[in-house]
Amino acid sequence: MNLDKKQMHRFRSGDIDIAYLDEGPSDGTPILLIHGFASTAHVNWVYPGWVKTLTQAGYRTIALDNRGHGESDKPHDPDAYTASLMAGDGLALLDHLGIEQAHVFGYSMGARNSAFLAHHAPERVNRLVLGGLAAGLVKGVGDWTPIAEALLADSIDDVTHARGRMFRAFAEQTKSDRKALAACITSREELKPKQLSRLTMPVLVGVGTKDDIAGSPEELVAMLPNARGVDIPNRDHMLAVGDKVFKAAVLKFLAEEGSV
Repeated sequence: MNLDKKQMHRFRSGDIDIAYLDEGPSDGTPILLIHGFASTAHVNWVYPGWVKTLTQAGYRTIALDNRGHGESDKPHDPDAYTASLMAGDGLALLDHLGIEQAHVFGYSMGARNSAFLAHHAPERVNRLVLGGLAAGLVKGVGDWTPIAEALLADSIDDVTHARGRMFRAFAEQTKSDRKALAACITSREELKPKQLSRLTMPVLVGVGTKDDIAGSPEELVAMLPNARGVDIPNRDHMLAVGDKVFKAAVLKFLAEEGSV
């Protein structure tokens, strides 16, 4: 039994049942955490210490299991995983909890979902943290077909594609529904550069210096109206999320007032 395992709550977002955590002081400034592909709220945010770090800093810390992941519903139809629908789950959760505005923090696919959320409803986002995704938010991060194929392969032993094998191993580690993940990965889309103009809130972009997936943080920072970047030293895409340098930078950023 994992002693860090937390009880999940549930609500309906359209026709999808979404599981979520709501931790920390109920009167604290709310922050919504959106995890990455093949991960969960626990894997991305609880076990690496983010929930503890944020709640100890006084934040009301809310984290959902994205559709297709964790304890949430897992449709096998790619049409269920558009960026608008997945961003809509985050907005629906804020509505469900009666929260008008929150900080929003996403990692990897969760950063994409967070950026789409901020684009759809910029007035709902106080400060935005994008981790593990930078210029790839606009330019894309390569061909994901091999990842879908790796997820659907009969055995990981049949997977030769390096990135596909990495995500297949991660999906097995997290005991994920691989058909749901394959459907999710085929529905990826990017924000257009002109859409970034709506993200006028302060934005922090954090990427590991050994991350070969996220794309250039400097490029994304230059495209955003009010952003700065933080390098997460000597960390790749999988290991950057829980890094102490990243945690310190995020806490400092959240505590600031005004523009970056």
